[in-house]
Amino acid sequence: MNTPSKNTNLIKFNEKNSNLPIKFKPSEINQALELVDKDLILKNREEVKKYLPDILGRVLARIWIDKTFKKNFKSNPRKVLNENGVFLPDDMILEFQKPNSDRPKIIVYEKKQGSNFKVRVVQLQLVMLAGR
Repeated sequence: MNTPSKNTNLIKFNEKNSNLPIKFKPSEINQALELVDKDLILKNREEVKKYLPDILGRVLARIWIDKTFKKNFKSNPRKVLNENGVFLPDDMILEFQKPNSDRPKIIVYEKKQGSNFKVRVVQLQLVMLAGR
């Protein structure tokens, strides 16, 4: 499998003046943005429910900081997952809803061949919450 380029448009910061709690070395950024350590082929609804929420959480986090990744995911979510080593069963459909809002949502449906109905399997939404 071809490994896609991991170019990103990350928010850059001046390391000396940063108050960020985590500082990455330039060589560590790509690893921090990986969705999975190795290719993951999900075969059924149970595996999707077990493994995909964590992966989609990473997708939502990356969408928040990586504009190119967000644009690509918005246009073809399945292709982006495949390029990043995540493969879903053929009967799974990904929908990226509210991509331009502060609360983007990813929903995974299962739709059996020949059926007009789809069943929601997984839903994740990015919600930023701060408290004091």
